[in-house]
Amino acid sequence: KMSVPDYMQCAEDHQTLLVVVQPIGIVPEESFFRIYKRISAVSQVNVRDSQRVLYIRYRHHYPPENNEWGDFQTHRKVVGLITITDCSSAKDWPQTFEKFHLQKEMYGSTLYDSRLFVFGLQGEIAEQPRTDVAFYPSYDECETVEKRIEDFIESLFIVLESKRLDRATDKSGDKIPLLCVPFEKKDFVGLDTDSRHYKKRCQGRMRKHVGDLCLQAGMLQDSLVHYHMAVELLRSVNDFLWLGAALEGLCSASVIYHYPGGTGGKVGSRRAQGGSLSAEAGNRHRPGAQEVLIDPGALTSNGINADTSAEIGRAKNCLSPEDIIDKYKEAISYYGKYKNAGVIELEACVKAVRVLAIQKRSMEASEFLQNAVYINLRQLSEEEKIQRYSILSELYERIGFHRKSAFFKRIAAMQCAAPSIPEPGWRACYKLLLETLPGYSLSLDPKDFSKGTHRGWAAVQMRLLHELVYASRRMGNPALSVRHLSFLLQTMLDFLSDQEKKDVTQSLESYTAKCPGTMEFITLPDGLKLPPVPFTKLPIVRSVKLLNLPTSLRPHKMKSLLGQNVSTKSPFIYSPIIAHSRGEERNKKIDFQWVQGDVCEVQLMVYNPMPFELRVENMGLLTTGVEFESLPAALSLPAESGLYPVTLVGVPQTTGQITINGYHTSVFGVFSDCLLDNLPGVKTNGCTVEVIPALPRLQISTSLPRSAHTLQPSSGDEISTNVSVQLYNGETQQLIIKLENIGTEPLETLEVTAKTVNTKEKLYGDFLSWKLEDTLSQFPLKPGKIATFTVNIKVKLDFSCQENLLQDLSDDGISVSGLPLSSPFRQVVKPRVEAKPINPQESSKVGDFSHLK
Repeated sequence: KMSVPDYMQCAEDHQTLLVVVQPIGIVPEESFFRIYKRISAVSQVNVRDSQRVLYIRYRHHYPPENNEWGDFQTHRKVVGLITITDCSSAKDWPQTFEKFHLQKEMYGSTLYDSRLFVFGLQGEIAEQPRTDVAFYPSYDECETVEKRIEDFIESLFIVLESKRLDRATDKSGDKIPLLCVPFEKKDFVGLDTDSRHYKKRCQGRMRKHVGDLCLQAGMLQDSLVHYHMAVELLRSVNDFLWLGAALEGLCSASVIYHYPGGTGGKVGSRRAQGGSLSAEAGNRHRPGAQEVLIDPGALTSNGINADTSAEIGRAKNCLSPEDIIDKYKEAISYYGKYKNAGVIELEACVKAVRVLAIQKRSMEASEFLQNAVYINLRQLSEEEKIQRYSILSELYERIGFHRKSAFFKRIAAMQCAAPSIPEPGWRACYKLLLETLPGYSLSLDPKDFSKGTHRGWAAVQMRLLHELVYASRRMGNPALSVRHLSFLLQTMLDFLSDQEKKDVTQSLESYTAKCPGTMEFITLPDGLKLPPVPFTKLPIVRSVKLLNLPTSLRPHKMKSLLGQNVSTKSPFIYSPIIAHSRGEERNKKIDFQWVQGDVCEVQLMVYNPMPFELRVENMGLLTTGVEFESLPAALSLPAESGLYPVTLVGVPQTTGQITINGYHTSVFGVFSDCLLDNLPGVKTNGCTVEVIPALPRLQISTSLPRSAHTLQPSSGDEISTNVSVQLYNGETQQLIIKLENIGTEPLETLEVTAKTVNTKEKLYGDFLSWKLEDTLSQFPLKPGKIATFTVNIKVKLDFSCQENLLQDLSDDGISVSGLPLSSPFRQVVKPRVEAKPINPQESSKVGDFSHLK
């Protein structure tokens, strides 16, 4: 029974001669394969004085039991042996030569010729001329190797040609021997060798054999004729195994004719054979073969006489592309009747698939592959199983069945780490698993999953990602496990059940305890780069809003020295450019400013999609444009929280335009930088704001007690202090106001205004009066210094006709506030002269920022 299938076989291999190249004794592997590579480069040789081409198939390992099937299909027969050996001293030579003979005996019955290449031996032994041995001083000095191989192949051709002529010449007196495969030998014991049935069987098998020899000898048309005759003969005696072989021979010869580029998919491996196919060439080199080929019983008008048009012969004998597949099907069905022919059946399926792939007939190819999957061979080793599934995967890929291909590649990967293997190959397993990703619509880049609907079967994808995590852990690469597990959590979150979410996050935390997740790319040994996986869904951010400073800290424009602000609006009534840039929401400027050195806030609306409390450590802002000190926050979001406001803060350290690009988090031990550009559903009021230079800050305190009532100021004002005082009509009282500079900049000017709100009665004279000269002499007020100024409160009212006035007055208070225009006191602080304009084009605004508290 032939035990080892060759999954790389293709139809054109039927025309090759099989040569085995093997080392004898101890030969360094690198040196052996260097020579092997040079030998196997001589894969086709033009036969001298003819247009025929010989094709050679080299193998460095070939199981002898497969060789026993050489009569059944001659391309399985080892016809040449080349041995390579190291031999440095003459005394080792006899032993080396002995080993060469032993090696020859291994394939003895089938060899046409053999060669021994000896490296390192010099002296008189090396100088004796011999045909079967070549001596070379070293592996580097052996220029003639290729020439020797060509001569060797010519000697193989001479033997092949003589065998072909010998078998093809019908010596009608002689009995034709019965060719058989190894498992048939015992069945033919005691058969009647004189019966017509037996003779036909012998003739049919010999015809098929001659067809094989013709095909190997480069005589395509002749081989077609022989195969046709063999099919007729074998069909008449129901010799199914050999009938299958004759049909497969017919298919191979027709494939070689139709697809001169080959079906194996190795580009440029075979020369287009137009020249060797001409009919004249075929006829010219058939000394004495003409008469033999004409079997009046089978093919009377076969068009193989020298004078018949070759085209007629070709059209009749060569199968059409459709017929090739039908005949393959028939051959495979015959092979299927014999359980010992499993390897032959499997290889025929693979050859048919390669042909169908070229014909782009994927559905039919998949039927052949399906059949190949179920062919039962002996107990395969793990290594062979891996090879088998890998090839099935490759063939499915070739016919465009990407998911099926991925399915078998995954099985091959699992096989690499099967429990029965003493040392499981986790690296190989991981590498094969990575190759399955495209078939399952998976990539390793989370960006591919951020937009649009989910592609592929999530359940299968999750299984595969879990396997990648496990394989990378077993490979001893925890960073890789963390990356794959993060990817699983980020991209498959919507498909995980509550329990799975818990399990995955627990695993992740146990991995990140040893190796935290980062935003670095991970480069694999084969150069593949795994991009980082930011957790944009833990928590999910729905909106980002930059907040204005508290009212008392907001900068205010000072009135321009020109008195009239120059309008900065466009002179045009309508500008299409402005109208159409509204979509640039992210980049739009915000109409308030932030101040250098003040704490600035950004509000995020977030929610937790997890069924358990989510702890986010170290959440802060990512910014560009201005040096920014982010003050990270830690938050704990309740399970499935709904929208939840989170304020992130920081302090701009320099001035200019600051852009909020996103935020960073640390969740389950994985650090993430989440950029707003990669978050499709986020609403924002713009992300760019202007940071102006630091401004002075003023704190006001008074000598009066605080008021129990709060005055409602007119719109837009903010009250910073409420004080109350009770006076009798005509009484005067002093109010001392302390001004403290609590900022880092000096205060330069002070302006005070008063405003009386809701009096029911006419006041006579000044209700409030003050003198600023003393106070202004203390300006500019340095940081930390305090200035005071005194306000006189004088009440002079007309009480006639007013009963409840006293009651009302006691409810009124005086509001002391830090806001301009509408508040009783107004301080305007002029900036220092060296203040630079923030934007050069906005020069009209130079020097009109004030900062009031």
